[in-house]
Amino acid sequence: MSTATTAWREHAESVLLPVLALLGALLLFGAWVAFGGVSPVDTWVLLFRGAFGDSFSIQNSLQRAAPLMLTALAVALPARAGLIVIGGEGALVLGALGCAALPYGLPGLSGMWGCALVLAAGAACGAAWLGLAGALRQWRGVNETISSLLLGYIAIAVFKHLVEGPLRDPGSLNKPSTLALNESLRIASLPGLDVHWGLVWGVAASLAAAVWLSFTTSGFAVRVVGGNARAARLVGLPTNRLILLACALGGACAGLAGAIEVAAVHTAANASVIAGLGYTGILVAFVARHNPWMVPPVALLFGGFGAAGSLLQRRLGLPDASVLVLQGFAFMLILGSEALRGRLLPAARAPAARATPHVQEVTA
Repeated sequence: MSTATTAWREHAESVLLPVLALLGALLLFGAWVAFGGVSPVDTWVLLFRGAFGDSFSIQNSLQRAAPLMLTALAVALPARAGLIVIGGEGALVLGALGCAALPYGLPGLSGMWGCALVLAAGAACGAAWLGLAGALRQWRGVNETISSLLLGYIAIAVFKHLVEGPLRDPGSLNKPSTLALNESLRIASLPGLDVHWGLVWGVAASLAAAVWLSFTTSGFAVRVVGGNARAARLVGLPTNRLILLACALGGACAGLAGAIEVAAVHTAANASVIAGLGYTGILVAFVARHNPWMVPPVALLFGGFGAAGSLLQRRLGLPDASVLVLQGFAFMLILGSEALRGRLLPAARAPAARATPHVQEVTA
């Protein structure tokens, strides 16, 4: 089989496998609601109507998709370097904390440059946190999947301690929060839309990551390390540095997502930031097959599913969190679909070689 045909099969499978996994998840979700006496067809219709049925639904879906793009990159970028890092939630909450805490140290912070600084502080916190998981993997041999997950829980504990203790606003009684950001430090909505500028940041970060991995020398080197780290070392690539770079960039994206949540949605760091966006980003990254080009549309799809939860609750009496069951089915099937890689579109059989005449041995 030619190289072009093989590449076509790989690209076709990379699209078909996630699509089939999502369709299977919708079927399982329909069967699950049917056991509760709810019509699966009505559920499917309301699911997509709540996500993309009108301008309000679309804007709500876009708003929810913005942080998912960034938390998905926190998984996708290290994955291209060969690491499975699932600690985006920890990087996100520390990014939110860094954004809210910077004005404590710089009280006069304001304006456009001040906004850029608080976002950069959030990205730096996230980069340091996931960079730590990469460092533990490279220099101490600690499994990055376990360490990043546990670091996420540590990050949440640190967040709660500081928000409910040293950084707490005395005026936040029932819901401990940091001091609200100055008005000039907040991110506004896009002109004519009820969607904040975080959507642009998410799309821009996804495109920048895709261009970096596809068209730059360092991005190619990261992909080589992810394909075979031993071969990369043999040809002289700095594998440790490249892996740390991928982890730090992924963490910076998740930290930026947390900073945007504070600057555009909550205006202060509080428990509302811990909403599982980092965990949903894992699903988005796996459905997109760690391809930054595919992260924005997949994030929009799952942002829409999240937006439809309230409609399912109002119309059908399903819990708002029922969409988490759909996400669980999708994650289970997307992992299982890896067993079909290389088998979904079988290669054409090569033509048999022409038989050679049989030479009979002459025995004396």
